[in-house]
Amino acid sequence: MNTNEISNKLYLPAAVVLAGLFIAGAVFWNGSHPVAGTPTPGAGTAPAVDIKDVTIAGEPFIGDPNAPVTLAEWSDYQCPFCKQFEVATLPQIIKDYVNEGKVKVVFKDFNFLGPNSMVDAEYARAVWALYPDKFLDWRTAFYNDQPQENSLDASANLAWLLKTTGSVPGIDVNSVKAAVAANKSAYDAAINADRAEGQKFGINATPSFIIGTQLIQGAYPYANFKAAIDAALAK
Repeated sequence: MNTNEISNKLYLPAAVVLAGLFIAGAVFWNGSHPVAGTPTPGAGTAPAVDIKDVTIAGEPFIGDPNAPVTLAEWSDYQCPFCKQFEVATLPQIIKDYVNEGKVKVVFKDFNFLGPNSMVDAEYARAVWALYPDKFLDWRTAFYNDQPQENSLDASANLAWLLKTTGSVPGIDVNSVKAAVAANKSAYDAAINADRAEGQKFGINATPSFIIGTQLIQGAYPYANFKAAIDAALAK
């Protein structure tokens, strides 16, 4: 066996491994939870969008209300890819843009993964109504300990949700529970309106985002969001 033959035999397995890692990385970072019966989503596959057309009033948000750029996120609390974004990417966006007064992040609901998704979102709405300054803390606690998608029955999910809500300093879980009971119809209407609005923009998966005139569907890496935010800031 000559030197070239040895090199080729070594090169081919290495190339296969590298290709596999590349594909795996693409799957990880382009992760999203598509609605049943819709094509697998990606960036830029939907009709033209504009953040100016997104309903912002009354929605949970973090950042300067008058920040020059708004990032709107549609998510389902049962979605593991939403956790991926919230844990891996959102903190960097907060550090580089939200804390600098450049970006406001608006949280919108796109519930489609079952009854637990609706209950989770109702509690999120109640936390926002009662403790807006604790909303990010609550959301962080939720996603950091998010159960596997629909792995809990309704009773177990509620018990976990109450425990998680009560673990956030400054939040009284009984007040949140009472707010959900008193305002369930209003919360459900707002949650359903968010999903209908998202569908109007061509959103068919979670997490999905509108930044400026760009639609991103999937838990892409920070660099993708940075590029979209910087483009919006430059306008």
